[in-house]
Parts: sequence; C-alpha cells; structure tokens
Amino acid sequence: MSRRHIQPARRTRRAVLAVAGAAALAAVAVPALASSPSDDGKTVAAAAAASHSAPKPTVLLVHGAWADSSSWSPVIDRLQAQGYPVQAIANPLRGLASDAAYVKSRIESIGGPVVLVGHSYGGAVIGEAATEEPNVKALVYVAAFAPDKGESLGALVAKNPGSHATPDALNPVPFDMGNGVGGVDLSIKPDKYRDVFAASLSARKANSLAAVQRPISAAALEETATNAAWRGIPSWYLVTRQDHALPPTTQRFMAQRAHAHTTEVNAPHAVMLTRPDTVSGLIRQAATATR
Repeated sequence: MSRRHIQPARRTRRAVLAVAGAAALAAVAVPALASSPSDDGKTVAAAAAASHSAPKPTVLLVHGAWADSSSWSPVIDRLQAQGYPVQAIANPLRGLASDAAYVKSRIESIGGPVVLVGHSYGGAVIGEAATEEPNVKALVYVAAFAPDKGESLGALVAKNPGSHATPDALNPVPFDMGNGVGGVDLSIKPDKYRDVFAASLSARKANSLAAVQRPISAAALEETATNAAWRGIPSWYLVTRQDHALPPTTQRFMAQRAHAHTTEVNAPHAVMLTRPDTVSGLIRQAATATR
C-alpha cells in the first residue's frame, strides 16, 4: 500500500481521537460547571430544582361592587383544577380604607406567597391592601380600577366617556349601621343590570345576578387612594373591550401607567363569568412569572 493511502488513514484516526478527547473533556466539564456555586452561593442545579418544586401561591380573589364572591366560581374551578389554593373573600364595600384593611388582614393570615386579584372596585382595594406586604408577589387587575395616590374611582369613571353606570341606572338607598354610622348604598337597577354589568349573559342569568348583587357605599367611590401597590409589585391587567361600567379607554390608561402585562378580550364587565378561561389563564401567567 502506498504512503498516499496510509497518511489519510492516520489523519482520520487522529481526528477521531481528538473528537473523542474533546467529548471526554466536555463530559467532565459540564457536570463541574452545573455543580459550581452561583453568585448567591447556590448551585445552578439546586436553584433550578428549588424553582420547579416551589409551592404554588395562594390566589386571593377580591370582588367589586354589584357582585359577590360567588362571581369568581368559574375561575375558582379552573384554578383549583390546576392545583392552586384559592380564597375568594367577601369584600365589605363600605369604604376604600376600611375594605383595604380587611383584605390586608386576610393577606397576612396566609403563610406563603400570594397572587392578589381584584375585579372592578376590588382593584382599588388590592392596590391599597398590598402595600408593604412582602408575600404579595403579583397583582392581577380584572377590568379593575388601579388608582394612583390621590385619585378616586368617581374621577376615573368620569375620565373618559362610555360608562353606563350613570345616576339614572343606579338605585340609591340610605343605610344605617345602628352605631351612628350611615350612608347611601348604590346598586344597579334590575332593568339596567344586564346592560351595565353583564351584557353577553342571558337575560335570565343577568336577572339572577341583579337580585343577589352587593351594593357599594357611595362614599367608597369618592374616597381617594393613599397607596398604589402597582408601583412596586409586578402587575397584570385584563382589559374588557365591551365594558359598559368601566370604559376600556380608562382601563388601558391605568394598565399602561402601571406598566402591567396587558391582555384584551371581547367581554363585558362581568368577564370572570363570561370568559373564565381567559381570566384564570392570566392569573396563572402572573403566578408562574413570579413564582
């Protein structure tokens, strides 16, 4: 056999040995790199395992005016099916500061991370309640108010045209707490409820919701916010394009101001009833991103 045929064969064997050697070095180097300490003293592998095994946060749902905690039921079903612990609390709807104090006490009763979700007026409440609460990892606004310090809900509703929650659609009823405290409750007139709150639901379902709606104190709508937790906590916002209670233009303004991760959907104000998959999906996004 000539040298011309021997030399290529030798070069080929050398190349194979070189590749094998590189592979062997890589096999040693990669585990060494994976087990080397990261900047915070944890290994990359341990950090990844800890993230994967971290418990799911508790989702705390806060309803707004003209609804109650049962309005979250379709969303609760979906979240629980995904293994999330969920609490839907009864928002008192008496005043922004007092309602926020109540929600704050519920946050502090949960021994772990919380994703705080507010619908409508409930958004203003979570913005107050989550301030200086380190276990609140994310805020989710569902067609909700996200006022800044010094803003009232009444001012935000009037910011842009489009709300059908006008005085002629509301029923004011004086109330007395029996302790010298009283005020005026506002509910939506039954014949206006479907248009204002739940336009895409059947008339029968809307009439049922109108009958069980929780009224809100008129004073709560004029009380100004003293905190804006969205300035320091990551936030998500669901804009409802067919909303007749809180104009979509105003929703977009608040979402943009909060630098929220924003999703839009064709739905009325009662989006948690009409599009529960969208609502629960956004909550899961917030939970996953901040886990």
